[in-house]
Amino acid sequence: MDPGGAEAPNIAYKEFTFADRNKTPQESLCVSVPEVLDPQYGMYVWPCAVVLAQYLWTQREELRDKTVLELGAGVSLPGVVAARCGAQVILSDSARTPLCLENCRRSCEANGLQDVVVLGLTWGEISPDLVLLPELDIILGSDVFYEPQDFEDVLVTVAFLLRKNPRAQFWTTYQERSADWSIEALLHRWKLSCVDVELQTFGADKAELAGSTLPGSHSVLMLVITLNTGR
Repeated sequence: MDPGGAEAPNIAYKEFTFADRNKTPQESLCVSVPEVLDPQYGMYVWPCAVVLAQYLWTQREELRDKTVLELGAGVSLPGVVAARCGAQVILSDSARTPLCLENCRRSCEANGLQDVVVLGLTWGEISPDLVLLPELDIILGSDVFYEPQDFEDVLVTVAFLLRKNPRAQFWTTYQERSADWSIEALLHRWKLSCVDVELQTFGADKAELAGSTLPGSHSVLMLVITLNTGR
């Protein structure tokens, strides 16, 4: 894709298996997502993505036929799981990072997903593609609260979408990296409400979640953010 003839990125496919051993017969889902093994791309599967994907797996019956948008998708693990569970999925990443958008498409190909739309949506920008999105039921964001300077841009986009879709919810996971970083004031500013979902309630407090060996899941928080309709 690079007109300058740059070398193709070094790609490794990582598999995750989500299982429900409480069902008879046991239900499971195996997905494969591509990681670009180059520090300039930063397209890796982080613990937040696995935790959010686990939550989606436990909500698979609710997801069927819902319209789901993933923000900052990158490797797209949560969006791919949602699509494999029967949701109509739109994957998005910054319009300024075509390599990330290409990786979203690569993830779809790896999982036989032909009907997933990939869009360039830049946080904080009210673009025509953002305005023209179809009616949404669920918005996903895995580790989108990574850089503090991006926090408000993320919530500007989320607030815009929730105002357009008042019944929708934003399901997001983020990893605590500093006690000084908080989105509480921004949630208040943009009139959003937040509910914590404890990891143990959906089986995400385990080591080697979904067959992964990712460290740090103990510091991951799962949130459900909605429009504050109080006032």
